[in-house]
Amino acid sequence: MEYTTPLQGAQISGPQPVTAQPLQYCLYARKSSEAEEKQALSIDSQTKEMLLVAQRDNLNVIDIYKESHSAKDCGQRPVFNKLLADIREGKFDAILVWHPDRLSRNAGDLGALVDLLDQKKLIEIKTHSQRFTNNPNEKFLLMILGSQAKLENDNKSINVKRGLKTKCEMGLWPSVAPTGYFNSKNVDQKGQIFLDPIRAPIVKEIFTKVAHGGWSGRKIYRWLKETGFVSRNGKSFTISNVYTLLNNHFYHGTFEYPRGSGRWYQGKHQPIISKELFDEAQEQLDLQRKAPRVNKEFAFTKLMFCGKCGSGVTAQDKYKKLKNGEVSKYIYYGCTRAKDINCKEFYIEERSLINQLVQLINKIDLDRSGIRKNLELEIERHKKFHFNILGRSIEDCRAKDIDIRNYSKYILEDGSIPEKRKLLNTIKSKLVLIEKTIMLDEIS
Repeated sequence: MEYTTPLQGAQISGPQPVTAQPLQYCLYARKSSEAEEKQALSIDSQTKEMLLVAQRDNLNVIDIYKESHSAKDCGQRPVFNKLLADIREGKFDAILVWHPDRLSRNAGDLGALVDLLDQKKLIEIKTHSQRFTNNPNEKFLLMILGSQAKLENDNKSINVKRGLKTKCEMGLWPSVAPTGYFNSKNVDQKGQIFLDPIRAPIVKEIFTKVAHGGWSGRKIYRWLKETGFVSRNGKSFTISNVYTLLNNHFYHGTFEYPRGSGRWYQGKHQPIISKELFDEAQEQLDLQRKAPRVNKEFAFTKLMFCGKCGSGVTAQDKYKKLKNGEVSKYIYYGCTRAKDINCKEFYIEERSLINQLVQLINKIDLDRSGIRKNLELEIERHKKFHFNILGRSIEDCRAKDIDIRNYSKYILEDGSIPEKRKLLNTIKSKLVLIEKTIMLDEIS
């Protein structure tokens, strides 16, 4: 937070010095947001100490400027920039500050202060133990102290980068652990990360659904939202988070640091998935990106239930690249895991599902199911088509003369998606998927 706090006309003064025009001071206090300066005096402490100095030395403090911002980069501090502008306009001609490094830790801002001293717009910079004026020796000392702060910054940056590189070479992840892991809080295990027992299995399930079930990132996002999955900080996953997770090599044991640098390391952490599963997931994502976007409609969704956990059964496309370069599409049905995220029900391919449904037709009382009525309506529609469109009638045909089981099997194998759904909706028995087998929970 950056702000300027006026002193509201109050002046810190003892007996007035015998000068025609006493210096007008502004007090500047800054606390850096950088980690390496966290031990520096806080803004309030700096202000308190310097007000005591002002009282001790009979300094006339007109205003107080407070700022919480890094002084490492030139021209990036709004409050400091305003302070310089106010000095140029003649509002102040002296600065009261705890230490020169509070004013600047870069050459650009330091040069601006020295220029103001040269122009005699800034008469004095006073710290808790020193003063700097337009005296060559004092300006030189000011520049040395400012340069020393700059050198400290540069050295810290080099040391930090060297330390991070060393950690990576040791196989230690040098940052916050990704979802599925947590950083060790043990001092003796600094830099090590461990599996998150709650989220690691879900991360593995995400890769499995994409690699073996053909799930898209958007479908994973909806599934995580339905199951109430959140990160360690309690936030829900976004679609961007899902794709970031799916593209993170860290989960199979290697990592790149910094990202985009091309420098790869073998981690010491325990992988959540295998490299093979990661590659299969990447292949699926690549095929999905290349596949034409269409509204997905599946014939048998919302018509079956999982026999293990009672969740619904959903479907997804899976693409496989053939040796001749062509891409083949398969449809798999499986448990949504809405009621049990750890449900172990297997996926079943649509062709196998249809074959089992054809066999189940032999166990159903079709006269009671309503299928015969649908068949009669279909025959009437066929008759009207021939008479109204082709101008001729067809031989009398009645539903009772047709093998209704063969008609049902024909619909399952060669009918349209609406016809298949309509057929199964007439079956009064509940369809259950268990151990890749379709069963009737009760025979009507």
